[in-house]
This record gives sequence, structure tokens and C-alpha cells, in this order.
Amino acid sequence: MSFPLWCLFFAALLIVFTKAPVAVAMAKSDDKGYDNRHPRAQQAALTGWGARAMAAHSNMLEAFPLFAAGVLVAQVTNTQGFTINLLAALFIISRIAYTALYLMNLDKVRSLVWGVGFISCLGLLLSPALA
Repeated sequence: MSFPLWCLFFAALLIVFTKAPVAVAMAKSDDKGYDNRHPRAQQAALTGWGARAMAAHSNMLEAFPLFAAGVLVAQVTNTQGFTINLLAALFIISRIAYTALYLMNLDKVRSLVWGVGFISCLGLLLSPALA
């Protein structure tokens, strides 16, 4: 399996991993703990750190399809090499950093890191044209 496909697998896992802080925030949000009967209502009521955790998780869900499309375009067109691997790695690193920065409430740096991830996706999508 190629490095970009491994990154795609890890990006899918990041969807689950970014949910973990949300679950922690939900468990601590009130005296009832995690509400498995109405988790979306409880998530919507989160504030502060918990709301930022939920936003980071939602953004990972939003970013994943573009990254997946980029990796698949590179794979289908047999576009390989250092640049493709670098773009895939940049996306993963940026998503990890993005989540951490969101939880730490560092909005300006977080937005810059988001841009790195987005540009890496665009690079993957355009990789056949640039090769």
C-alpha cells in the first residue's frame, strides 16, 4: 500500500480520534455524564473547550472527503513521488495540529494550519496536471 493510501487510512482514524475529546467534554458537561440517548442535543449544548472539540471534530469530517478525493486522484492517475507523499503527510500533520490548536483556542494559528491542509488537498487534486 502506498504512503498516501496509508495517510488516507490514518485520516479516517482521525475522524474517530477527534471524537474522543468531544466524548470527554460530554461526560463532564453535567451531573448526568455522557447522554447516549440524545448525544447530538448534548453536543449542541457544549460550551468552551467542549464546543471547540466538537467544532474540530466536525471540521475533520468536512476535510476528509477533499483529502480522500485528492489521494484517489493521485492513485488513479498513477501520480507518485516525493511531492505526493509530502502533500499527504502535510495534510495529516496539519489536521493533528489543527485539532490541538482548536482545543487550545489559538484561532489565528489554527486558521493558518487549516490553510496548509487545504492547500495540500488542492495539490493532490491537481497533481496529474503538475506532474
